[in-house]
Amino acid sequence: MTEETTQEMDKLLDDNSQIALPEVGDVIDGLVISAANSEIFIDINGIATGVVRGPELVDESGLYTHLAPGYAVSATVLELENEIGQLELSFREAGHMKAWEELVRAMKEKDVVEGTIIDANKGGLIVRYGLVTGFLPVSQLTVEHYPRVEGANRQKILARLQTYVDNVFTLRIIDVDEVEGKLIFSEKAAKEAEQSEVLSQYKVGQIVEGKVTGVVDFGAFVEFGDGLEGLVHISELAWQRIDNPKDVISVNDDVKAQIISIDGGKISLSIRRLEEDPWANVAKKYTVGDIVKGTVLKLNPFGAFVELDKDIHGLAHISELSWKKIQSPEEVVKEGEERKFKIVSIEPHNHRLGLSVKQMTEKPADASDGGSEEKPATPVVAEAEVAPTVEAPATPDTATEVAAEEVKAEAPEEVATPAESATEEKAVE
Repeated sequence: MTEETTQEMDKLLDDNSQIALPEVGDVIDGLVISAANSEIFIDINGIATGVVRGPELVDESGLYTHLAPGYAVSATVLELENEIGQLELSFREAGHMKAWEELVRAMKEKDVVEGTIIDANKGGLIVRYGLVTGFLPVSQLTVEHYPRVEGANRQKILARLQTYVDNVFTLRIIDVDEVEGKLIFSEKAAKEAEQSEVLSQYKVGQIVEGKVTGVVDFGAFVEFGDGLEGLVHISELAWQRIDNPKDVISVNDDVKAQIISIDGGKISLSIRRLEEDPWANVAKKYTVGDIVKGTVLKLNPFGAFVELDKDIHGLAHISELSWKKIQSPEEVVKEGEERKFKIVSIEPHNHRLGLSVKQMTEKPADASDGGSEEKPATPVVAEAEVAPTVEAPATPDTATEVAAEEVKAEAPEEVATPAESATEEKAVE
């Protein structure tokens, strides 16, 4: 052996002594030597050969689904030396890490992605994105896909959601937690991004024309413009008190409405604000002390709502129904009954008009001061107060568990919790 050859060998030994050998748990890079259905051999920087086989070929990131010789890959070291003296490697762990890193990145950068619906439960939809499974709560669906079911029937809600299985939805990732296995999607957030430019053309106070696309317990949805949809809350449908929106509006009605708020992609509309407030002239029609005829519309524990005309409704508090103490308004008045009342107060700005039955007669000597145990210090509202719609999104603890029904107080809102949490969603037709 020549001196030159000896020097080259010494140099190679010195170089190799500086190579850090992998340890169990390390994620290492290499090039595919050969790829088969059951095993893949990988060259690790020319110093070792590794093999990935069996269940360790499963890759959540989807990057290593179709490999060929020469492809660069990353794998996790399971054993330093298997039965044939090679590194035992896994795509499963390395792929899992890459997949969740990509999910976090997509969430932070607000990427719009596409996911396939693979199952449904009463709380929402199960989504497959790549090889990872996530959850799309009902409250995060767009109006187009929201399950509008009469009476919030749970089975009908589920049946409607199941019709979306195998469909591809455009979504945004809104929550990721690898430790808990939680991956939450939102269809509304994805649509908001698409509609932001369209929404910029509208402003609060603007009047729009549209068509009613849905009527629910808490109001009506109206589609207008270029595919935009807003909600007219029940309190914004008309000036008078309304128990059921279907009494005053129907699907496919053509309506004019005023934009009263824009919050992200959520648009609130009002129909009543385009009409003159009948309470502005109530003093011209009614005066305190007048004896008027009215129809009892509805009874509550605290009194009776009475229609004086189509626009003006009043309240006869239980304490104003009788000089005697009574336990229920039904002891004096009945729903649907037409009878006389005395006007005892008028508050135009608060849309309140107080009525009395007992004050049309003299107070008996042995009568108590009121018809109930206790009369409230402030008047009870005769008309439905404006109550904004409420959305309270929450997310399930695990993305793949069955979520329970969502809570819907007045408008479609987002509560979806894992596996049989007690919630309920109001859906519409």
